[in-house]
Amino acid sequence: MADFPSKVTTETSSPNSQNSQQGGNSLRGLAANVTTMVDMSFIRSIPAILMMAEILLGLLQWALIASAPYTLLPAYGWVMFVAVTLWILTTILFFMILFGAQQKLTAVPWPLTVMVYHSAATVLYLTAFLANAASVRPYYYTYFYGHMAAAAFFGAVVTVAYGASAFFSYLDWKGDGGNAATSTVPT
Repeated sequence: MADFPSKVTTETSSPNSQNSQQGGNSLRGLAANVTTMVDMSFIRSIPAILMMAEILLGLLQWALIASAPYTLLPAYGWVMFVAVTLWILTTILFFMILFGAQQKLTAVPWPLTVMVYHSAATVLYLTAFLANAASVRPYYYTYFYGHMAAAAFFGAVVTVAYGASAFFSYLDWKGDGGNAATSTVPT
């Protein structure tokens, strides 16, 4: 206790000089706040890489379909609905996990929610891919045949990516998860 005053340093300043310092450091402080909010370990994980692939390849799929006259076949309405809707939802989910929404929204069972989302997305994308692949033939003699065929390929790849995400989400949900009922039972 005797050495306590020697370890303390105090600085005094006027209120005006403090405000001018805050203005100069506001961007630095904002950058520090953003980097502390971002979960950098998530970016390097396999589920994050899969989600980024789903976002990028899903965007490619619906952009290829949108660049062609897809309204000629009703099946492409379903394909576009699934592709755009899941692209938006996956992007939102990615940023929610990246910025740590699961720590702020503790009432949501996140591992189960993410697993159900990826499982449903896999089934929906499988149906959309099959509709896309089955509807490529009418475009065979047109300029847009390559667009629709490439969209079917990317639909297959995105379906596989969603399936892999569902698998990893299942492992996360079924994993150690910190179940209080099993960890507090005396052995």
